[in-house]
Amino acid sequence: MLDGTSFVVYGVIVSAISFVIIYFLTPVAIRLLEARGRVVPDAHKPNKPSIPRPAGPVIMAGIAAAELLLYAATLNSAVLAVLLTTTIAFVVGYIDDNRVLPGWFKPVALLAAAVPLVILGAHGNNLNLIFGSAFIPLLYVPLIFVIIPITGNTINSIDVLNGVGSGFVIISTIPLLASIAIFGGSPEVFLAGLPLLFGTIALYRYHRFPSRIFPGDSGTLLLGAMFGALAIAGSSEIIGVIALLPAVMNSFLFLASVKKIVEHRQVKTRPVVLLEDFKLAASQERSAPATLVRLILAEGPLCEKEIGNQIFRLAVFTALLAFASIAIQYVIFFGL
Repeated sequence: MLDGTSFVVYGVIVSAISFVIIYFLTPVAIRLLEARGRVVPDAHKPNKPSIPRPAGPVIMAGIAAAELLLYAATLNSAVLAVLLTTTIAFVVGYIDDNRVLPGWFKPVALLAAAVPLVILGAHGNNLNLIFGSAFIPLLYVPLIFVIIPITGNTINSIDVLNGVGSGFVIISTIPLLASIAIFGGSPEVFLAGLPLLFGTIALYRYHRFPSRIFPGDSGTLLLGAMFGALAIAGSSEIIGVIALLPAVMNSFLFLASVKKIVEHRQVKTRPVVLLEDFKLAASQERSAPATLVRLILAEGPLCEKEIGNQIFRLAVFTALLAFASIAIQYVIFFGL
C-alpha cells in the first residue's frame, strides 16, 4: 500500500510523463505523417485541408511509458491489466487505420482487450449501483466482455468533429477518477487513470478545432478501452456509464437506425449535409442514420465548432450527473 508521500510523487510523475511525451511528440508525428502522405481530408472545412492521421501511436507511447513505470514501482496487477487492455485496443485500432475492414471487426476484436482484466483478476464481484451494490460473481465476467467493446466503440463513434473525441474523454474522465478515489479501494488504479486524463489534455492541444492531427481509430479505441478498464478495475462502472451517456446515446441512435454493425464510411446516406456556407445541417433523407450530431442539428444548421461545443455541454451535464450519483452513493455507503 502506498503512503501519502509516495502516492503524490507517483501521481505527479505518471501525469507528467504522459503529458510531456504526447505534448512534445505530437508535432513530430504531424511532420512524419505529412511526409509519408498519411493524411485525410477535413471534410467540413473550405478546400478540405489534409490532416495527418493517426495520433494513436503517440498517445500509446505516452500512456504506456507512464503505466510501465507505475507497474514497475507498484507491481499492481490491475495497473498491468489496464495497460494490456489499452495496448490491445490500440493494436485493433491501428490495424483498422491501415486497412479497410468490415464493421464487425472492431467490436469483435475488442473482446480480446477484455481478456487481461479477467486473467489478472482486475475486477470484483460486485456491481456498484446508485442505491447499493449487486453481488454478481457469475455475471460480472461476461459484463466485462460487454463493457470494453462498448466504451471503445462509443468514443470512436463520437469522434466525428474536430476535438470532440479528446475533449469528451477529458470531461468524462474527471468524475470517473473521483469515483475511483472514493469507491475503487486501490490507490494504484486511481494513479493508473491519471495518464489517461493528462495525456488526453496534451492531445487536445493539437486535436481541438481546427485540428492539426486526428487520433484515428488507434487513438479513439485505446482511449475508450482504457476508460472502460479503469471503470472496471476501479469499481466505478455505473459512474462511467453515466459520464459517457452522450457517446452511448450516439452509438445507440446509429445502431437503432442502421440495424446492423457497419463502419460509418460504409453508410451511403450521410446523417448530415455540408451547406455552401460550410455549416452542417441535418439530412432530410429518411434513409440517413440517426446520430447525436443529426439530433443536435434538428433545430437548424450550425458550424462545426458550435456543434462540438454543444456536445461538450452535454458531456459537462452528464459529468455533473455522475458527480451527483457519486454523492448519493457516498451517503448510502458511508451513512453520512
